[in-house]
Amino acid sequence: MLKADIRAEAETLQAVFTRAGAVPVEAPLLLSADTLLDLYGEDIRARAYTTDDPDRGEMMLRPDFTVPVVEMHMANGADRPARYTYLGEVFRKQKAGSSRPSEYLQLGFELFGGEDPARADAEVFALFHEALKGLGLRPVTGDMGILLAAIEGLSTTPVRKAALRRHVWRPRRFRALLDRYTGRAPQPAGRIELLERVAAKGVDAVLDAAGPESGLRSRAEVAARIEKLRADASTPPIARAEAEVLTAILSLKAPLPDACEQLRDMSVDLPALGPAAERFADRIDALAEAGLEPTELPFEASYGRTTMEYYDGFVFGFLAPARADLPPVASGGRYDALTAIMGRGQGIPAVGGVIRPEVVHGLRAGGRS
Repeated sequence: MLKADIRAEAETLQAVFTRAGAVPVEAPLLLSADTLLDLYGEDIRARAYTTDDPDRGEMMLRPDFTVPVVEMHMANGADRPARYTYLGEVFRKQKAGSSRPSEYLQLGFELFGGEDPARADAEVFALFHEALKGLGLRPVTGDMGILLAAIEGLSTTPVRKAALRRHVWRPRRFRALLDRYTGRAPQPAGRIELLERVAAKGVDAVLDAAGPESGLRSRAEVAARIEKLRADASTPPIARAEAEVLTAILSLKAPLPDACEQLRDMSVDLPALGPAAERFADRIDALAEAGLEPTELPFEASYGRTTMEYYDGFVFGFLAPARADLPPVASGGRYDALTAIMGRGQGIPAVGGVIRPEVVHGLRAGGRS
């Protein structure tokens, strides 16, 4: 495929967003590594290209547009609603032998502000649905807010809730933590041995026996960590009924209206889920008002847990059902918490998404052949 053809495809798609009032914006190619590391953790190093600047320190080639566009808006227009669209290259490392490109065009739309999040979610989804019509894609929706509300409603310590929230985007680690917190899995053998030695001899004696200090953590930091492990070990397990609700949510797949009814039923056992379920219902109504048929839109509660780390509410994707080898043609969602981070505590409602123009172009070309 020629880059000119892909860009022409992208510009045609972008017209859907500009007609909806989006202002085209640019973003820098180089982003502060500190900003991205704070948001994603060290995992971002496996996906981003890094370099060093004499004045600005470690920098990364932009892995996407959302972060710099949010940063721009929060610095210059956080007190007003706005709609932006953008088109340009992003850069991501790929595994050795992968056929996926490490540099490609990304087209996006972001909506900031608004008094009705449900309507904003529905509008953004409807715009992407319109832009991608005729390609035979399978839409899928999710809601990270449902999972986060369920975690917050668990009868356990703030420390355990924080750990579950932190790893909600890492399914294996999340499952391991949940199994341990519910008592379905034992504490790691090494941790049990350490805590037994501490109980028998005391923290200072165990640290003295470990030898001189080495590594990045000080003795005081190690001692504090041991105290946290002791406190966690004495914490009662999460109630079985609550854990079963959380497990049921993680496996929930159904058309939107059916999923909503199931979530309302689950809120009987986990009341904190109730407000999130009602916001879910409001979004279904807004999607119907936008001209979409909710019964034809699938909901998967775990959708987005491996690729959408800064989304904290509604999430969506458009997939090519006959091409499992392709990445999502489009994806997006709500990221209110990200605006608060970038705005140093001043957050605003925000929702948006991105399209892969080269994937769209390839699908259209394949349909013509």
